[in-house]
Amino acid sequence: MRANLTNPRTKQLKQVKIGFSWTTFFFGFWPALFRGDWLWALIGLIIQLIIGLPSYGIGASIYSILCAFIYNRIYINKLLRQGYHAADSAAKQILLSRHFTLYD
Repeated sequence: MRANLTNPRTKQLKQVKIGFSWTTFFFGFWPALFRGDWLWALIGLIIQLIIGLPSYGIGASIYSILCAFIYNRIYINKLLRQGYHAADSAAKQILLSRHFTLYD
């Protein structure tokens, strides 16, 4: 499921996926890096290195699995706090049904 978010100041439109993050599941911290979410990319890299190196990569895989369940929610909440709003009524209903706090 996807929702469109728009920033009223910059008129930038972002389509965000709600729910499980398959890209985070397969690629770890890389999706955060490509989205420009520097903080979570750095957190993911550090955690994957700390856990992954001593466990020959198994710990990094565990991090990716766990983070795949929560990363999209973290990213959407970050955008909403930065001033993004639901672009249309359908997106607003989707966000409200998934218990996101809208800052209108």
